Amino acid sequence: MTMKAPTRQLLQQAIYIFGLLFLSAILGVIVSITTNYFVSTVKWFFGLRTESTSFFQLNDFSFAPVLWLFLAVFILNYIRKWCDITRWHGPSDAVYASHRTDNELDLKRGLGSTFAALVSLCGGAPVGQYGPLVNFGASIASFFSQITRIKLITPEILMSCGVAAAISAGFHAPIAGIIFAHEAILRHFSLRALLPIAVSSTISAAFGSWAFGGTPLFSLKVGAPELMPLLPALFISGFVFGAIALIYMKMIFGFSAIPAKYKFGYLPFALIAAAVTGVFGIFFPEILGLGVDVIFSFITDDFSLALILILLGLKIFLTSLCIGFGIFGGVFSPALFIGAASGQFMSNLLGQISLFAPSTVLAISGMAAVAACVVGAPLAVIMIILELTMSYEYAIAALVSTMVAVMVTNNFYGHSFFDKQLEQRGIDLSQGRGNLELMEKQISSILTQDYLSVAPKEMIGAIIRKMSKHDYSEAYCLDSKGRFLGKCKLAEIVHAKKSDYARAHLEGNSKSIKLDASVMQAIEVASDFVGESIPVISRSDGKLAGVVTEADIFQAYMSTQVRINDLERS
Repeated sequence: MTMKAPTRQLLQQAIYIFGLLFLSAILGVIVSITTNYFVSTVKWFFGLRTESTSFFQLNDFSFAPVLWLFLAVFILNYIRKWCDITRWHGPSDAVYASHRTDNELDLKRGLGSTFAALVSLCGGAPVGQYGPLVNFGASIASFFSQITRIKLITPEILMSCGVAAAISAGFHAPIAGIIFAHEAILRHFSLRALLPIAVSSTISAAFGSWAFGGTPLFSLKVGAPELMPLLPALFISGFVFGAIALIYMKMIFGFSAIPAKYKFGYLPFALIAAAVTGVFGIFFPEILGLGVDVIFSFITDDFSLALILILLGLKIFLTSLCIGFGIFGGVFSPALFIGAASGQFMSNLLGQISLFAPSTVLAISGMAAVAACVVGAPLAVIMIILELTMSYEYAIAALVSTMVAVMVTNNFYGHSFFDKQLEQRGIDLSQGRGNLELMEKQISSILTQDYLSVAPKEMIGAIIRKMSKHDYSEAYCLDSKGRFLGKCKLAEIVHAKKSDYARAHLEGNSKSIKLDASVMQAIEVASDFVGESIPVISRSDGKLAGVVTEADIFQAYMSTQVRINDLERS
């Protein structure tokens, strides 16, 4: 019996929805398992490092931090060679992949970078774990997309599902995971993406709680503050938090530039970072690793201004040194430490000048503000605070400082640390997906061979007859090797002597496009071009590779914009 069209359509929709739910759920479970084991491994090694302190003691000082970091560096060096990694892969790669046309991430390098971050943290490096886990979620999702070729869900949405699952499992904050995926990865809100991202994020948090139990890494129990008296302090502190986030990001890039300038290889710089960090870790163990306990202390306890400044300065310096010199890890967790320390500092400072009563609110607001500036996802970070504290008042308080801080870093630096990483690789996301795609699309993809060529010694009369016969208003003058010499325009040669040679009537300063140029670069050339077509010239030998018309360029632009609009508005 033949199935009726409405019934068939309903069945297809049901299969599509169930397939979408299944794929999103499976991804959520995989990322949840990995994230929870990652966090558990870091905790276990933290205990092991603490216990080993007494075994490497000399004159009341333990050299265990230096030895652990040296061991981690040698393992990292092996990982780089085994996975053929020339640079570590992180969230910036996930953001870029979600904006590219191929949407593919390198699984081997992605997994290798995630494992490298685990090694760094187990060795006590003052780096983070959430960035590598975000990249892991995106890499696994990209791999799923490549091997299955399932049309149920686009690759960039599937990668966003993996990212949302990682944030959700790490913080036990599924709503924050959903917002982070839209805000930091997709960079737009999509109804088509909302369902699978929500499923992955929710399943990841639920499965983690069911299978691993326990409490979130950052579980905060706080009382609701009274907002009105806090607003001036929150507003003033926002500028400080923004400035500190600015210093933190600039220092990372400052240290990163040193190995690029002095090409001594990976190991010497990584060992220098390990030695410096380990020595400081002997005297201030609080700055090693994630520093979760210290973050709690910043929120719940009181510190002297001197100690706060020492821990704050050392965390910024050593995290920047380690990441810049190749001891890989995330920047988000250190940002939470730096933000909490900054909040504690502002709380003490404003309290001493009688502008603020001591409260945990500035420490929590500092965490949110600095982290939001670094990752470029203020709404997601505010939602993390809301889900961790379960306090609407704390979330609003954090929102005030966060928005002021983000305003500072956006005006003086950029959207986020990850965007700055991409900028250093020549990738600008500020103009959106459409322009990025046009920058990646080569002009060679739209050039044609529909043009009239003439020799330098060909007579004007013969050229005019050729133009008339083939309906051209321009001719391209090429030498015997096919190199472009110039263009003859009918409007300019029609009144010339018919016995003149072509080379005597070539257009001066003819506009041209290099063969390795992008469509976006061609648009810039064509913006003030008047004529029939634009020559495309090989940069290496000057030969004419073909021509493009303004219509060809416009068609490439419009087809890209239509596709992008369909993606972002659906």
